[in-house]
Amino acid sequence: MTLEEMQGQETTMENTDRVQSAGAALEELLLAAKKEDYLTVGVYESAKVMNVDPDSVAFCVLATDEEYECDMALQIHFTLIQAFCFDNDINVVRVNDIDRLSDLVGADESGEPKDVHCILVTSPSASPWKHSSLETLGMFCDERRSVYDWVPAITLPER
Repeated sequence: MTLEEMQGQETTMENTDRVQSAGAALEELLLAAKKEDYLTVGVYESAKVMNVDPDSVAFCVLATDEEYECDMALQIHFTLIQAFCFDNDINVVRVNDIDRLSDLVGADESGEPKDVHCILVTSPSASPWKHSSLETLGMFCDERRSVYDWVPAITLPER
């Protein structure tokens, strides 16, 4: 095995560890934000918040799975949301496990699962909310952008 191959294996293992720790941080962030009532769940609800109070958005999660990959309307919404987030320096990640996200954010008042295709973590503009997971995910996104991964994919830990 050459030195380059060994370094490549180490880099792959480091990346896997970072993605797993980012997944744990995202889960922790979503649970803490839900407890504080700092979550906006749903594409249309998120668009309203972004339009009315863009400074309150601290983090964005876009979620899809194989069932929705060909949904052109959803992909257009994702493109617009990503553009908004990039223009406003909001970190964005992608998650490919809608069922797991639904479990984390829960159902609406009627018991129906929420539209988890877009989840915003918000923070009041007057007194910004700080959470260690938000900082961890911010560093993860910065690292990924440094290698031109503009919307990194995160895998949530299994339960």
